[in-house]
Amino acid sequence: MKINNETKVGVLAVVALALLITGFNFLKGKNIFNHSSYIYATFTDLGSLEKSNQVKINGLPIGTVYNLAPKDKDVTGIVITINLTKDVNIPRNSVAYISASLVGSSYVVIEKGDSKEYIHEGDTLATRIDNGILGDVKSQLSPTLIKIKDVVDSLKMTLGGINRILDPNAKGNIGQILVNLKEASHSLKALVDDKNGPLHLTLTNASSVTGNLKKNNDSITALISNANRLAKKFTDLPLNQTLDSVKGALSELKHTLQKVNSPNGTIGALMNDKAVYNKLTNTIASAELLLDDIRIHPKRYVNISVFGKKDKTGPLNSPTVKDTLSARAN
Repeated sequence: MKINNETKVGVLAVVALALLITGFNFLKGKNIFNHSSYIYATFTDLGSLEKSNQVKINGLPIGTVYNLAPKDKDVTGIVITINLTKDVNIPRNSVAYISASLVGSSYVVIEKGDSKEYIHEGDTLATRIDNGILGDVKSQLSPTLIKIKDVVDSLKMTLGGINRILDPNAKGNIGQILVNLKEASHSLKALVDDKNGPLHLTLTNASSVTGNLKKNNDSITALISNANRLAKKFTDLPLNQTLDSVKGALSELKHTLQKVNSPNGTIGALMNDKAVYNKLTNTIASAELLLDDIRIHPKRYVNISVFGKKDKTGPLNSPTVKDTLSARAN
């Protein structure tokens, strides 16, 4: 049997249309060769959720968003149809929420409950609102944006105050300050001139001094060694014994001075008792008078014929003047 060309074209068109529908559904996450079950969930706001977005449990994709429909004419809620592509048990008290990521599209997350009863095809999941990452970022950014706005307002007020301050007189003062800064920069440039500047000359002199120190390094080392040896000799001296001897001598001298100052001793009595001093002076004067009398009238005390007759002169009442002894003494 011969098939005409029109029949061939028709068959090819039907096959192509079937492949197109199958591929489109496959790209949307639908597998037409497997049986799919549908469950539902109602949200008040879908955000960026769209058809064909994934539905996950514990991060595992178990289906896709098949359809979006309003709950009523007032759109008090939006019913999403979930096409389950995997045969999994979902506890009846599970809760669904929409999660949004910074990168990528939104998706539905089913948070598993602990019930031993499971939902069946056509059941409706409980839902809740989850801010997600974007909601957290927004809640954290809002106070920051308010603070930034306050800072900008304060900056505007500050700039306005600066503009009011910068009157013609103030601008003239600022100009003078800039002129002074320019002169100061010229002076600083002259100071750090690498040829004739004072700083360059000072550094040159410092370099010369360090060069001389380097040349005399051996002498300085020898001087330090001699100082170390001298310090060692001073350390080796019996300084403690000498200090102890000096301390003992000072103690004895202090004891002697205490005895001298005490009126109970002979020297103390002579220094402190006027009567003892007067008696001692009188005794010395009497002894001197006796010696002068013996020297002048020896016959009165020694009766020997060698000296002639007996001396009948009276005794001396005061010591004689010793001119000859004084002259010798001088």
